[in-house]
Parts: sequence; C-alpha cells; structure tokens
Amino acid sequence: MEEKIIQITAGRGPLECQWVVAKVLKTFLQEATQAGISYTILSREEGDANLTVKSVTLQLKGKELASFLKSWLGTVCWVGKSTFRKFHERSNWYIGVFELDQLQRQPFSERDVQFQTTRSQGNGGQNVNKVNSAVRATHLPTGISVFAQDSRSQLDNKKLALARLKEKLAEMELQQLAEQAQSHWSNHTQVQRGNPVRTFKGTDFKSTYVEKSYKKERAAAKRLCRGEWQFAY
Repeated sequence: MEEKIIQITAGRGPLECQWVVAKVLKTFLQEATQAGISYTILSREEGDANLTVKSVTLQLKGKELASFLKSWLGTVCWVGKSTFRKFHERSNWYIGVFELDQLQRQPFSERDVQFQTTRSQGNGGQNVNKVNSAVRATHLPTGISVFAQDSRSQLDNKKLALARLKEKLAEMELQQLAEQAQSHWSNHTQVQRGNPVRTFKGTDFKSTYVEKSYKKERAAAKRLCRGEWQFAY
C-alpha cells in the first residue's frame, strides 16, 4: 500500500485558475476512487468566488499510486473563455499538481508524557483547592502541554489530558504540512506553462487525455470478477 501527499494549486493565478482547481479536484477524486485509491483532504483554501478553490492538499493511499499519479503530476491546462471576464482574450489557463514530502511522524507513547497533579482551579465542588485531582500532561519530545480538571477523578482527568495531548500533536502535524504546502506553493507561484500532462476544454470541462495503458479497464474487470458491482460502472 503506497501513501503520498499531493497539492493541487492555482499558485498566484487569477480567478479562472481557481475555478480550474475546483474542476480538476472533482475529476481527480473521481478517477482516484475508480482506481481504488482512498483519499483524505488535509487542507483546503477556498477561492475568491463561489465554486472556486485556490489550493487543496490531499493524502492518498492505494496500490500502484505512483503509476496513477504519472498522468496528473505537473501542469494541467484548461482551454476556454473566462466566465468571470467575458471580454478577456486569454483562453489557456494553467494550474499545478505537485507531490509533497511525507511528514516524519513520531509514534505516540505514554512513556514520553510527564504527568503533574495539582489542585483544581475556579468554582465548583468540594474537591476544588482541596484535592490534587487536576492533571497537567506534557509531551517531552515536543514540549506541548495540556491541562484537565473537568472531573473530580484524577484518573478521568489523566485520560482526558492524554486525549487532548493527542489532538494537539495531530494539529501540530497538520500545521507542519500546511507550512510545507505554503513553502511549496511559494516556489511555484508561477505555474510552469507548456507541455501540460492534462488538458481540458470548454465550460463542460471535457478532457482530451487518452488512457493508453487500459489499466482502468483491467481494474474494472477484476473488480467485476470479484463481485464489486458498485465499482464496475
């Protein structure tokens, strides 16, 4: 099972490019699903108009993922007249599809967490300021710290602190990914033009790309033989 992170971006392209990103995203996810590839949207920046997207970052998982992405990574072109600026002469609009580096995730272990008990603070209950039921949990490798005093039970507060700590660490990973994506975007503010890997035309967004490997047909036939009827069409 392969796993990759990609970004579909308009760079600093105009509103038309943001519209293309939204259209490409829909087509990309449809093809990924048909190929048996699962996806998670990690971040998404909406565009400046309805039904437009500036940038989206996806985590993909599936077999033969690298082969699937060969027909997507690079520059994607849409050929058509702008619906936002009717008298604009330009007819070719470009966006980029790039692969991002995987995050180096550190396995979470409770052994890396330091717990401190303290008295609860504020109003409420007999235990306030009398019993050390509140818990502060610190993740030593990162220094992230959380506090829990919701329950009168020290054990319950410890469990709650661990849950909050895991949420904080997950948020930190997403932030790191967002920073990487932003850096990557900054390096491609002007999407490379010429020799696009995919070209779409018209307001109906028809693709001129021709799949020559017949992989989709073979994959569909295999799924049909396994009885996966819902994926056969």
